[in-house]
Amino acid sequence: MPIPLHHIPVLFVASALTFGGMWANWDPHAAALEFGLPQHIADSLPAQSVMILSSGRGSAIGLAILALYFKKQYVAIDTILISLLYVGFIDGWICWREGVPNRAIFRALSGALIAAMGWFGWTSSGAAVNA
Repeated sequence: MPIPLHHIPVLFVASALTFGGMWANWDPHAAALEFGLPQHIADSLPAQSVMILSSGRGSAIGLAILALYFKKQYVAIDTILISLLYVGFIDGWICWREGVPNRAIFRALSGALIAAMGWFGWTSSGAAVNA
């Protein structure tokens, strides 16, 4: 059975969280820079350890979404997506505070968009495409 088109954004988010978060395990310096943190933070070994911890938690969220997807628990996925509003806000706030406003805006708006997908039941109802 093919994947419904309205599930592709959710699977993209889950994959980005899962596999993007794993990058920090192998290269926390580069992962911190890609996240949008400034060079002086990416160079800090204690900050790299925190980057690995944070990214591991992000990967866990992505894995949870994927597990729920394969169990067809779409309402639960939408609930997790709503909670990513907070993650996007925190990501944006930290990037803003560290002097990377373009990355801050991107992260905050991405979190809001993902949360909106959950709020409107994008995964569970497919209303965005099937209406």
